[in-house]
Order: sequence, then C-alpha cells, then structure tokens
Amino acid sequence: MREPVAMSLWTGRVDEDSARSARRWHQQVFPWDTKGQAAGVALLGLACDQGVRRNQGRVGAAAGPDAIRRALANQAWHEQGSVYDVGNLRADQNDLEALQLEQAALVKKLLDQGHFPLLLGGGHEIAYGSFLGLVRHLSSSGEEGPVGIINFDAHFDLRRAAAPNSGTPFLQMADYCQNHEIPFHYCCLGISELANTTALFDQAAQLDVRYRLDRELNSWQFPQIEQLLSEFIAPCKAIYLSIDLDVLPAATAPGVSAPAARGVELPVLEHLLAFIRTQTEERLRLADIAEYNPEYDIDGRTAKVAARLCHQLIRGY
Repeated sequence: MREPVAMSLWTGRVDEDSARSARRWHQQVFPWDTKGQAAGVALLGLACDQGVRRNQGRVGAAAGPDAIRRALANQAWHEQGSVYDVGNLRADQNDLEALQLEQAALVKKLLDQGHFPLLLGGGHEIAYGSFLGLVRHLSSSGEEGPVGIINFDAHFDLRRAAAPNSGTPFLQMADYCQNHEIPFHYCCLGISELANTTALFDQAAQLDVRYRLDRELNSWQFPQIEQLLSEFIAPCKAIYLSIDLDVLPAATAPGVSAPAARGVELPVLEHLLAFIRTQTEERLRLADIAEYNPEYDIDGRTAKVAARLCHQLIRGY
C-alpha cells in the first residue's frame, strides 16, 4: 500500500540569498498530485526488505528510502525541473508479490504522466516492479522495441527460487519476456565472481546476458566498457537503469545487505552513468537505487553516496 508523503523529511538549511541559484533539494520537492502535474522527477520509495529476508540477507533496507530522502534534503539543487515525492510503498502482510504488482501500476501511471520515476529502495526486489511498469507503459502507448536493462550490481540476481526475493528480479524479467515473446536485453556491470555460483554464470550465458566482472571495471578499460554499452544501447527503444549499492566497495558503501570485498570504485561508476546518459538521452525512462540499509551505515556515508547518485541520475533532465 502507498503511505502518505512525509514532507517533514524535507528540511534543511535555507541560505540568506533567496535566489533560485541558492536553493537546496528540500526547497524544490513538492508532494505528488495523483491528478497530474507538470512533468518532472518523481521520487518513489519501496520501503521493503521482505525480499532480502527471503534471500537470507541483512534486513533493514525498508528504512532506506526515508534515510536517502534525509540525505538528499540538504544537498544543493542545480537543476531546472520539478521534483515530486510520491511517498513509499510498503508490503501488506509481507505480500511481496502483490507489492511488485502495485509498484508496477504506480510506475506506469507516473510514466503515463510524463514523469521520470526515480525509485529508492529497499531491497533489489524493487527491480521487477520498475521493469514491469515500464513495459506496460510502452505497450499502452504503442511504443515498440526492446527494453534495455542496465544493472550495476555485484550479483546477477538471476536466482531461481520458490518465491520472489531480492535475488530473483532479473530472472522474473526474463520469464516475463519469454512468456510475452519479447527480447530479454540485460547488461550487468560489476559482477563479483565469488558472489555468484557457476550455476548463475551458466544461467547468464543461457539468457545471453552481457556482463563485466568487478575487476574488469577500471578507468583504463573505459574504451572497451563504453563500446559494450554503446552496442547494447543502440537497438533499444527504452532503457531501465538499476543501481544496487553493493556494487561499490564496502568502505564506500557499508550500509548494504551484502557488502562488497572489492567492488567498483565510485568515480568509475559515475563516469559510466554519465556515459549512459549521453548515449540514451530521452530513452532512459526510469532508474532505481536498491539495497540501502541504514542500520549498517557508518557516518551516513552510504546515504550520501546514494544522494550523490540521485543527483547524477537526474542531471540535465
């Protein structure tokens, strides 16, 4: 169910200079109106870690969306558009399956209204509802062509399980694509070899997943990575971008369900996000940030990283 928007989270410093150039996020965010507003960025939280619990991870990600909002609130605002807070979705009676469908319906509505949904997690179960909402929006609007799924993650999240969890969302997407006879176009960057079994690598190969290992994402390898991304993006009608914060080193992002022993450095991630924006332009339709767990954060550093990534994802929107 969707909880009321908590505008009390959006507080922070107000500079004496009242000009727009001195504004911060908390002065720019307004509640979302279900009847529609001028197109802008729509922040939607998935206050859920039922998928993490089912996947035997460290629970606590349900508190992630509001903690990211607090980190965003006092961050300087440099954009021109509008930002709306849609509130949080929370599972009723831990019914994750119903939550994913509710999320998909709300994402579709936001896209139908012309917004750029930026979702805040919550476990990575957030991914399936994001994808499903985008696919249904494209179908209803008559837009044809493959959807490109780009995931920065230490894990493929292609695990086969009896019930959906934080390790299954991209296999759920693959199954959906197979059932609806549409291409499954998935690129995963930052894979940890030691965090994925041989069975998962075999599953990725079977599904023709494009990927690079964490040790293959370095600044001196940008030409090869950018070529991979350019070739992947070229045939896509729309792009869905997901960032699992556990792709970053544990020292950079300690507040996650599964901290990375190595990870991908933040400057590398930021460079690749900027490159994706230049390649996709209006084809990038929505994004989400997953697996933030404030219970294990140190000095709020993971929340600050998540807020910085939010800024980069909407830059120039």
